[in-house]
Amino acid sequence: MNKIAVLGAGSWGTAQSILLSQNSAQVYLWGRPEDGLEKIKKTRENHRYMSGVLLPDNVIVSDNMEESLQETDMVVLAVPAQTIRLVAEFMQPYLPSHTILVNTAKGLEISSGMRMSQVLEDVLGEQIKERYAVLSGPSFAEEVARKVPTAVTVAAHRKLIACEVQDAFMTNYFRVYTNPDVAGVEIGGALKNVIALATGIVEGLGYGQNSKAALITRGLTEITRMGVAMGAYPQTFSGLSGMGDLVLTCGSNLSRNLRAGIMIGQGQNLKHTLNEIGMVVEGVHTAKITRQLSMKMQVDMPITSSCFRILYEGVLPREEVEQLMQRRKKHEIEETAAQIEDW
Repeated sequence: MNKIAVLGAGSWGTAQSILLSQNSAQVYLWGRPEDGLEKIKKTRENHRYMSGVLLPDNVIVSDNMEESLQETDMVVLAVPAQTIRLVAEFMQPYLPSHTILVNTAKGLEISSGMRMSQVLEDVLGEQIKERYAVLSGPSFAEEVARKVPTAVTVAAHRKLIACEVQDAFMTNYFRVYTNPDVAGVEIGGALKNVIALATGIVEGLGYGQNSKAALITRGLTEITRMGVAMGAYPQTFSGLSGMGDLVLTCGSNLSRNLRAGIMIGQGQNLKHTLNEIGMVVEGVHTAKITRQLSMKMQVDMPITSSCFRILYEGVLPREEVEQLMQRRKKHEIEETAAQIEDW
């Protein structure tokens, strides 16, 4: 590609601009002046989010949206999920009609419960589906910027679009698979943050590896249950944007959601925790809207419900763990057990 624009000069946007510079003649990294763009331009380094990693010469740092989007072949959204609507409204007058739009934000819009593709359709029109893709999977920005081998998946409504995005992102250290399940890839990337919060709470309480393994496994069941109810394919959640991202986010202190959960499990309140983390903890928003959706759709999500009560109703974490352990007896795979006669 000749030109790609990455919107969002945080850690993930910076990492992606470095990655994409290998397959594109020119990459624009767009951000706000308050993101420290002038310093980034002078030093060629994002000291706030990606210290020690230099931007390649073909990455142009800009706070001018019109300039960034002019004649661009692909736009990559690397802003927090709750700002997707605002950024889409800002870019709408400048977005070329042929440009591929790739979302890399993970979350649900808290005000509407919409997935990110639905938010973009709401702002840009239904026709954007033909040019839309979502890229997700186990991919910490710091490791991608430092060329640590990574594998992700890209989903699109059209195979051609998925393949073009695959070509743009694929390198000798960044492997991209394609997937037709847009809903599943978006839901997996959003809901894993809630399970990571819960995992952190369990760790903060001082419970062991048995507890964490059980929570992550049952968390994947919960994500799959909601995903299928929202129109996704169950197989997607066994892949990179489901199990892969869940393992990463629940297992590393690089995860903001995990760190936030640990602090809450240790007795910190939500406001102090978010101030201490200093960056967006998407799982806090997602727990709230997912709880609302699960009740509306009558989908059983006990871990998400427990997270919601801890975060927003002041219930003590240890009490919630006890409640989870004392729920009614169940089959591990209820659907399978129901299909086997005389079992």
